[in-house]
Amino acid sequence: VQLVESGGGLVQAGGSLRLSCAASGSTFSLKTMGWYRQAPGKQRDLVAAITTESGITNYADSVKGRFTISRDNAKNTIDLQMNSLKPEDTALYYCHAMSIIHMNYWGQGTQVTVSS
Repeated sequence: VQLVESGGGLVQAGGSLRLSCAASGSTFSLKTMGWYRQAPGKQRDLVAAITTESGITNYADSVKGRFTISRDNAKNTIDLQMNSLKPEDTALYYCHAMSIIHMNYWGQGTQVTVSS
């Protein structure tokens, strides 16, 4: 499975960005897809995830009410709509996917920078 992210960039605090991730390869094996982020000197943390079959979502507390994850199974894509962005949302955002046998796949990352 290959994951390719797009949509990062620079935005002012309070603004919005939309990230997209396209999966290719053995996408039929994917159980969940989601987004993680890693700021300099910090660990990589879950931002949001969605199950591919039922669409059940899970969000980090810090983004609840501001970020929305969605999926398009026909296109094998997920999106992350990020609103009311804060400087603390600045990080490298990684697309992640996990297969039904718990193999993990990662994208190359896309930078999100929120200026104050």
